[in-house]
Amino acid sequence: MKDVLELEVRPYECDSYGHVNHSVYVNYLEYARLKWLHAAGWDYEGLLAAGYFTYITGLEIRYRAQARCGDLLRIESEPSELRRVSGSVRQVIYHGETVVAEATVHWCLADSRGRPSRPPEGWDLGALGPS
Repeated sequence: MKDVLELEVRPYECDSYGHVNHSVYVNYLEYARLKWLHAAGWDYEGLLAAGYFTYITGLEIRYRAQARCGDLLRIESEPSELRRVSGSVRQVIYHGETVVAEATVHWCLADSRGRPSRPPEGWDLGALGPS
């Protein structure tokens, strides 16, 4: 399932060159992934309350173009891989039709001890996999 999020670049996200600082894109991607989880029907807060977590195990970003204060960005998030306790999400940030950044985020589900684990009963990882 693909989810789309729009946001406007705020002045404090820009560096001395006047464009979005590279580290800010990680925040954009995280926010978009949480919205994607919600749209997929994944009860993330409930998962945390049950003692499970998702960890980011890898992040690959390619910066393609700059974004500036006031730009309206569109972030598309969709699953690209699903395994027993892990997966990956492909995310693309656009300004208009221009690709600003592309990312693949690898994640893993873990139990309260921090060990890779299948989700508790009632949580379906299938909703987080590619269609």
